Amino acid sequence: MNSDEHYMQLAYEEARNSYNESGCPIGGVLVDHTSGAILGKGHNALVQEGNPIIHGEMAAIRAAGRMTNRHETTIYTTLVPCFMCAGTIAQFGIPRVVIGDATNSANRETIDFMQARGIEVCIMDPQQSSAAQSCIELVSRFKSEKPELWLEDWGGGVNPRLKRRH
Repeated sequence: MNSDEHYMQLAYEEARNSYNESGCPIGGVLVDHTSGAILGKGHNALVQEGNPIIHGEMAAIRAAGRMTNRHETTIYTTLVPCFMCAGTIAQFGIPRVVIGDATNSANRETIDFMQARGIEVCIMDPQQSSAAQSCIELVSRFKSEKPELWLEDWGGGVNPRLKRRH
């Protein structure tokens, strides 16, 4: 059985592949946590497919294909999931999420959302994990190089016509 570091490194490689294709550097890997088998992996495809819903987590779940359930899986994601991805994780009963970068996301709302549904959320420590540090550095670089694409990937920012609940 491989470690969280190993699988996060694979997710990071997916993110780096997306970055090298001029896309958003977010990768995901879905793993059977009983056997350690990789069920699916992928990266954000906003630029590559013109598809705003294929985030790293969604790409990994899509690559895994049909399954009776995902109750014995862990999803590794290089960045804190957005609400769409967190909702998908909850919808499909994925019980464990490992996050490489919680530094470059806006807030903890989706972490709280998942934890409130009984999902184990593990945030890797960049002081202890070179994969997590790599995830943070790549997204930070991307945000400074392509802020408009970063904003687009997160839905264009807060809609001023909608009232936010606190």
